[in-house]
Amino acid sequence: MVDEQQVAQTAVVEEVTIFDRIVKKEIPATIIYEDDKCLAFRDIAPVAKVHFLVIPKDRDGLTGLSKAEDRHADLLGHLMVVAAKVANQEGLGTNGYRIVINEGKEGCQSVYHLHIHVIGGQQLSWPPGV
Repeated sequence: MVDEQQVAQTAVVEEVTIFDRIVKKEIPATIIYEDDKCLAFRDIAPVAKVHFLVIPKDRDGLTGLSKAEDRHADLLGHLMVVAAKVANQEGLGTNGYRIVINEGKEGCQSVYHLHIHVIGGQQLSWPPGV
């Protein structure tokens, strides 16, 4: 298994990310939701029974949450609404789930394309990842 902490330490902003390639259907992914603005797909290294990502199709400069500007407000809201919609679709609505956005090296971000992790399907621990 890949050590995400080590990967995050050397990750850099890329012109074309693995997520851009998934959006373009150049590499396979198990897509569970798609609309004109975003895509949701199962994580290839799940940390819980249910683990999927929600990503914008067009990064528009959103390599991470720290790059968010007022012009991104509608897209960011849409990503959160889709995260909730797909969580319900995946059966997580009754017992709950966790939303995670990793930011930067210390936040363990390994792909510089904003993405929301939705994790659930089992009892999660607290505090997360400390």
